Amino acid sequence: MVSQEQRRRQLAREKFLRQQQRRTSARRKARMRNSVIASVLGVIVIGSVVLYTTGALKNHDDKANASSETTPSASATSKAPDPCEKAAAGSVKKMSWKKEPATTIDTSAKYTMTLATTCGDIGIALKTSAAPHTVNSFDFLASKGYFDHSKCHRLTTNGIYVLQCGDPTGTGSGGPGYTIPDENLKDKSLKGGVYPAGTVAMANTGQKHTGGSQFFLVYQDSQLPASYTPFGTVDAAGLKILKKIAAAGENTGQGDGAPNATVVINKATVTKS
Repeated sequence: MVSQEQRRRQLAREKFLRQQQRRTSARRKARMRNSVIASVLGVIVIGSVVLYTTGALKNHDDKANASSETTPSASATSKAPDPCEKAAAGSVKKMSWKKEPATTIDTSAKYTMTLATTCGDIGIALKTSAAPHTVNSFDFLASKGYFDHSKCHRLTTNGIYVLQCGDPTGTGSGGPGYTIPDENLKDKSLKGGVYPAGTVAMANTGQKHTGGSQFFLVYQDSQLPASYTPFGTVDAAGLKILKKIAAAGENTGQGDGAPNATVVINKATVTKS
């Protein structure tokens, strides 16, 4: 027979074992709970890093665009169907030069540039004698295929009315590695601070003599300071194409962004006539 003392000790051991089991179970549950919390925190941290990185990249892009070759800002338009065709097969060439190319054009001759784009061919009569550095640079870059397969990256549809092209990176911050001087800023066509429809002019950083390869085509009279080298005039057919591109709008709805139309320069050619 079990004595009363033995029974008391047995009950005490059982109570102790039950306590140990409860504590073990509690610790197991605590570990599981902490694991879940850690996982959730990990997701939050990762999400925060993603958000921070996205913000940092956006700020970086904004800074890059702020120092890129630009025309003054404008600002709203609605989206319309893409009026342009699929781009030709091929990719942009990555090219850069340390200095402006030597002059090889005949400054007394007439030159034209043709932009064979996904939206149609845009013909441009170049102002060779008035802007020899600019025309020579475009003759050089076109001969190297520099503009081929590049997107026209910017369209403004309010205040000023231009399509900006000439950056193979498509970001608004690319260039050929060299700059050319401003030219022809007293062109007779620039009356009353207006760049008339059909004008082709150089973009720049806002500082003197900082033109590179980016240029803009004016599809409607635009009020601009005479600080952008006018070096060509778009033909009638090309102006219709520009207006078609403009009618499709730009992607921000604020009047200044990437064109909704798929505007790609399949090939740029400069020809002496």
